[in-house]
Amino acid sequence: MLMEKWFFIDWQAIFIPSISIFELIIRGSLVYLALFSVLRFLPSRQLGTLGITDLLVVVLFAEAAQNAMASNYTSITEGAILVGTVIFWSYLLNWLGYKIPQFQRFMNQPPLLLVKNGRMIERHLQRELITDDELMSKLRQQGVEFLADVKFAYMEADGRISIITFDSKSSTVPEQKAALKSDLH
Repeated sequence: MLMEKWFFIDWQAIFIPSISIFELIIRGSLVYLALFSVLRFLPSRQLGTLGITDLLVVVLFAEAAQNAMASNYTSITEGAILVGTVIFWSYLLNWLGYKIPQFQRFMNQPPLLLVKNGRMIERHLQRELITDDELMSKLRQQGVEFLADVKFAYMEADGRISIITFDSKSSTVPEQKAALKSDLH
């Protein structure tokens, strides 16, 4: 009796969904779109360097796969359907962003100006929940010691801060291209 339980496999429970496939697709779609909407409007600094859709895919894959393996819903098929739904929405949103520039602007907010001509733009710092000390830390990490040296600093869509200093030279672009060509050969 004990040996039968050790080696018995309920193939039907593994592969046949216990709930409607349509319900699984609706549930997966609603969760994905709700999380996408919430994460889209969080301050960028909260996301680090991970894109919204990347974060959603990782989190929802883990959840869908964990539930399928742990039998919270009883079949691998259900987990595969949820993973497929997440892949579909991730691809569709990225495709729409590629094809429709207005949609891309919705998906990824444009860079936010934090510093202009050596002066912090306080309302933008407040909006992104960045303190003066945090901004100065980011400047120092990029080799800028004084705020007065910063022509522009932007909060990018992925949460990173890009900095343009007054001593940045536009003539370096051709030099960089030439260096890149020589590196490739």
